Amino acid sequence: MRISGGSARGVTLQVPKGDLTRPATDGMRQSVFSSLAARLPDARFVDLFAGSGAYGLEAFSRGAAGGVFVEKNPKAADCIRKNMTAVAKSAARPATDLTLVMTDALSWTPAAGEAPDLVFIDPPYEIIAEVGPVLLERMADWWSVDADPVVVFEMPGNVVLESPGWTCVKRLGKGAHQPTVAFFRRG
Repeated sequence: MRISGGSARGVTLQVPKGDLTRPATDGMRQSVFSSLAARLPDARFVDLFAGSGAYGLEAFSRGAAGGVFVEKNPKAADCIRKNMTAVAKSAARPATDLTLVMTDALSWTPAAGEAPDLVFIDPPYEIIAEVGPVLLERMADWWSVDADPVVVFEMPGNVVLESPGWTCVKRLGKGAHQPTVAFFRRG
């Protein structure tokens, strides 16, 4: 698995061994970032259930200012640390623009005044029905009234998430049991 675009294009990402994580495919990430291209320059992001950090690191490589990776598993967190260093070095940017927080994604909230522009959510598929609506509801309070964040949520094609205050404005991918990505905006 590699960074597919931007200043760190081609950097190989380390992934925890075993079935601990299910990294987003290169093709899916390319589609996601084609859709987000205009929003990336100088954006701040959070990558929840970060795994290898692929979504956030791809954003960083493509011009995002930086962000936070939230991952509670120590093996995955170790891979993220190594990936952050490799991508920042290749992009000739400071790794200090990237932060790893080892905690549960359901308990993390941004510091006051530091709500992200982009949120990447890629949880284990088996918990999406339980955590998806909870996350969307919790996130509704992160931003000021005039903010226009985008939430990028990877899930199987047969899953439909709905939450008051959020609208799915786009969905990439096909197939009931294949990975898809839903883009949510407030409203």
